[in-house]
Amino acid sequence: MPEYLITFNDEWVPEHTAEQLAEKATAARAVVDEMLAEDVLIFSNGALDRSTAVCGVESVDGKPVFTDGPYVETKEHLGGFAVVDVPDDETARYWAGRLATVLDWPQEVHRFPRPGWARRTGSGAE
Repeated sequence: MPEYLITFNDEWVPEHTAEQLAEKATAARAVVDEMLAEDVLIFSNGALDRSTAVCGVESVDGKPVFTDGPYVETKEHLGGFAVVDVPDDETARYWAGRLATVLDWPQEVHRFPRPGWARRTGSGAE
């Protein structure tokens, strides 16, 4: 089955109180639990923002050069994501729609051109 990345950008999320974020986390967790029950979720994390960036890295003269945190020029930051293994675009859109609805902020759906090359639980490329 195709794999899809469902993402949201941290910049798309309006300011929330701690209580509002806790309510959103509970609602999103219910959708994640449904994904697990349907055996479509590969991996997810919804707790990302600018503060979680450990470093940036780029190649300089063939060697990695690390900088603290994200690039200063970066205006957009990944806020969270889910990788799902579903049969088609329609099903990926369904799960993205569920997340968009319970969180009340936009989601993007990206189709991977082929299944992941390696998984912790299985073999390499198919």
